[in-house]
Amino acid sequence: MARRALLGALAGALAGAAAARAAYALFGRRPPVGDAETWARTNHRGEPITLLEGPAFVAGAAAAVAVAPGLPTRVRAAAVLAGAGSGLLGAYDDLCGVTSSKGFKGHLSALAKGEVTSGAVKLLGIGATGLAAAALTARRPADVVVDGALVAGAANLANLFDLRPGRAVKVGLLAAAPLLAAGLRRNAPAAAVLAAVPAGAAAALLPEDLGERAMLGDAGANALGALLGLAAVVTLGRPGRLAVLGTVVALTAASERISFTKVIAGNAMLNRIDMLGRRPVERVPAGR
Repeated sequence: MARRALLGALAGALAGAAAARAAYALFGRRPPVGDAETWARTNHRGEPITLLEGPAFVAGAAAAVAVAPGLPTRVRAAAVLAGAGSGLLGAYDDLCGVTSSKGFKGHLSALAKGEVTSGAVKLLGIGATGLAAAALTARRPADVVVDGALVAGAANLANLFDLRPGRAVKVGLLAAAPLLAAGLRRNAPAAAVLAAVPAGAAAALLPEDLGERAMLGDAGANALGALLGLAAVVTLGRPGRLAVLGTVVALTAASERISFTKVIAGNAMLNRIDMLGRRPVERVPAGR
């Protein structure tokens, strides 16, 4: 492993972790919008939980990207744009969204009928920020569409996993690992830092998520996915980016027909990873 890339990755991960924890503590005292009740929700158990983990991740990752070493100016600007832009749009959907239309297909169907849902605004906005970030980093003009779709698609896909405690963070960490390894192997500080920053910020907030005190929500999950999508854009060649984009599209399409939660619960290995660090699932006694 090249020393420069490794040191950059360590600095980025530590900066992301420290900034995310500081932001979470700050927002716990003074939320970025409204008060604590504005961000209060009920989780899958019917228990109270806060969405402030999401803004904390967005603010922490953005701050870390702004100061992390080894990032060219255009890549740094693209990362701030992708992470903060998708995070702000996700926060808009968290606070203003309704559940009458769900999923990619649901929002587009509503849009076709003339109904502009908060989810449609988010999807279109993340698409635009993804393209803008790609335009700053693309090797060739022809790559902008593919790269933009990858950033936006990854942002949307990460949000589809944020249905159980820690799941989106775990998926993000698993996705970041090969990208980080590739950046280190190639001695590419920018690639290594872009994978390390969101991983560090997400890992620092994982205890709150697993403890069912907080969740990423659309704000945090969209930002996590967008930053990892951008890391893939910067790290991989065109065949690799096309392969990742194909996987993202396939999983997104599958989510319209199948439940990721049921698939994970039905697979011993996936379920073991999903339940790692979580409270046991409460089982209803027979006859009740």
